[in-house]
Amino acid sequence: MSIRTDLAIECIDFAGETLPQGIITNEKNENGMTITAVEIKEEEAANRIGKPVGHYVTIETDGFEAAAPNFEAQVETVAEQLRPFLPEAGNSYLVVGLGNSQITPDALGPLAVRYMLTTRHISGELAKQIGLPELAPVSALAPGVLGQTGMESAEIITALCEQTKPDLVVAVDALAAGRLTRLGTTIQVSDTGISPGSGVLNKRKELSKATLGVPVLSIGVPTVVDLNTICQGAQEKGQAEKSMMVTPREIDTLIEHAAKTIAYALNRTFQPGLSLEEIAALTA
Repeated sequence: MSIRTDLAIECIDFAGETLPQGIITNEKNENGMTITAVEIKEEEAANRIGKPVGHYVTIETDGFEAAAPNFEAQVETVAEQLRPFLPEAGNSYLVVGLGNSQITPDALGPLAVRYMLTTRHISGELAKQIGLPELAPVSALAPGVLGQTGMESAEIITALCEQTKPDLVVAVDALAAGRLTRLGTTIQVSDTGISPGSGVLNKRKELSKATLGVPVLSIGVPTVVDLNTICQGAQEKGQAEKSMMVTPREIDTLIEHAAKTIAYALNRTFQPGLSLEEIAALTA
């Protein structure tokens, strides 16, 4: 039975004991978190594990069910992993919060946008007057889902890119995992783009450099596991074809803390001159 997961680290695990050629992994520990970097270099390896060629970083935390006692260190660790993905030239960013804000397990992206420090409208003399002359231009939007807007997220974001011309698009979205232990404990960062809804069999148009003409950085946290994946095909006859997703009981607080961590890490990445306390005050 095929395993449904958005996590590259799980795709490698499920592929078997022998790591395919063309895949490089590196693991380290920082501030109590395990960070695994995966680079998929060859198409053959990418096809074998079912993930595109590119870079993936997995950050394993103690979980987002409660506020982290070391929140500042956690944010700084995530921000440190994000910085290498920033474009060498240019510093304007568009953050899109993918998902449906009315469905809690899918609300990670829209909620993260609420905590973003948007600065594209603050420039020139105004930036000097408020004492923030070195702000990077950041815009953010939660485009909703097809059923709410009648438009694909990719259509909306493509139009925004044409108008605002960002140097990088950052897509924040809830993910599907293959193991229950990954729910609300793992952050995945990737430069390969994203297909919204793919983890729950609702795949929409891809967001990537190929489709948008702009590099795309995706960030997500697993919030659901497919029941078929959990049971490994042990359901009653006739149930295997049905898609049933499992989510943690503490999903409300999990989404809140995960969204805040991701947003604050992005803010620190885009605006290194601002402290976490200043960012908290400006986004309150």
